[in-house]
Amino acid sequence: MSWNFRLAAGPFGSSLDGPVWDGEALLFTRQALPANSINNRILRYDPFTGETTNFRRWTNQTIGLGFSRSGTLYGCQWAGRRLVRFNRDGTTSALSHKIGGLYHNKPKDLVVDSQERIWFCDPHGDLRDAIYPQISDKLDHASVLRLQTPEAPDSSVQRMTFDTDSPSAVLLSLDERTLYVAESSIEPGGVRELRAYPLLSNGTLGNYVLLHSFGADSQGPHLGISGMCLDSNGNVVACAGSNLSGPGSLVYVFSPAGRVLETQPAPEGATNCAFGDPDLATLYLTTESGSLYRAIDTGHTGWTLFQPG
Repeated sequence: MSWNFRLAAGPFGSSLDGPVWDGEALLFTRQALPANSINNRILRYDPFTGETTNFRRWTNQTIGLGFSRSGTLYGCQWAGRRLVRFNRDGTTSALSHKIGGLYHNKPKDLVVDSQERIWFCDPHGDLRDAIYPQISDKLDHASVLRLQTPEAPDSSVQRMTFDTDSPSAVLLSLDERTLYVAESSIEPGGVRELRAYPLLSNGTLGNYVLLHSFGADSQGPHLGISGMCLDSNGNVVACAGSNLSGPGSLVYVFSPAGRVLETQPAPEGATNCAFGDPDLATLYLTTESGSLYRAIDTGHTGWTLFQPG
């Protein structure tokens, strides 16, 4: 069955990312330059009215968003080089800035587990657009990190992976026994993989299982995963690829064991995905071109830890 992606909203003039369903509408992020401009926003799309409104402004290039079980919204500030909490009263609280006394690289994506711990990927990036703190040295590693206690931010950040170079997206399995990590180097010979790390009883990660490797063909290298979400069966739904090389921009559906269940053509430059609408049966895609798309005929439904009452 082919999925039919239709324009839901936009274009908004710059790249979109971080889609999450809040129980009534879809939140997603817009990144713009300069990094501290009002045009960096979280937008809110209402599928019932078709209207898109501003949810937050001045977001310092927030990219990844994620809800906790209790409904707290967290974000990865790419230019701010930190995690933040978007409070219900409209304020924003800065959380983790550092690990081991050194500022994060460029936090990009996050997932919150049932214990309210925040797992986030911290890849390297161009620090010339960093606004908080001002430009400073990047870490000597690009890792998945875990914030143990949001109320005691920097003191409770742990490095969880020691074998990643370009982590771009993270997910937890339905039973929270597996951490899925997308390695997505943009270098010609870089690693582009989907990995599954077992969560061990002592709280660390075991050796990963390689679920999928994005290779190359006559059209060039296959670009790796830029964003992903879970469906209700525990499958990983992921945006990957580009029309500039390889098989093009695609949405993959991977089983928990890494078998490719489906590939579907996606709008060019798809950056991330999330299930939404009240039945979580609509798949939304954000894109580099600044448009939001949706498909209502995927045959999949989503899953989220946050269950709005």
